Amino acid sequence: MQATGHLRDSGVHVVKLVARSGDRPQPGRYTHDMPMTQYQRIFGTGPRGLAISFATLFLAYAALDRIGPWPIHGSEIAGYIILGLSLIATLSIALWSVRSLPPSDRGKALITNGAFRYFRHPLYASFLTFFDFGLALYLDDWIFFGWAIAQHPIWHLNMLGEERLMRTEFGEEYDLYCQRTGRFVPRLFQRHSPG
Repeated sequence: MQATGHLRDSGVHVVKLVARSGDRPQPGRYTHDMPMTQYQRIFGTGPRGLAISFATLFLAYAALDRIGPWPIHGSEIAGYIILGLSLIATLSIALWSVRSLPPSDRGKALITNGAFRYFRHPLYASFLTFFDFGLALYLDDWIFFGWAIAQHPIWHLNMLGEERLMRTEFGEEYDLYCQRTGRFVPRLFQRHSPG
């Protein structure tokens, strides 16, 4: 497969794979001859990660009953304000993500502009980086803050298969994209190679 790039009308840079004659699918590897299912293209690993997040939130809540409250700020008003701000950030980034990559285009092209310029997984990042911490501060307990922190490594593990699929699909272009883009938290400082 050979990668080619072009600009769509929306200004989003995409990389498409073009088959060369002589390219053969490798057994057990995703190729255009073995397309992703519609479910995989639209949802990825999101439903599994969401189930894990809810299960771990339930465990955090159950632990709260055993450990007792351990408040962070103690202000109900602050909790509401923080939750409101986190909801605005979450919805803004989630909508930006969907606008940057509509569900009908998922799994067909490597999008590197829009929300994807900053996050490899902006839809997941909107919840993991903004909503989860807003919820933890709203619930006003360190155990929920610990839950929010734990979601990042949990989702990191959850994403490995999806990223492996993207790496198989888009090759070196995806590797380069990963080097300059954070998974769930934007990379504010780029590493520059000498030369």
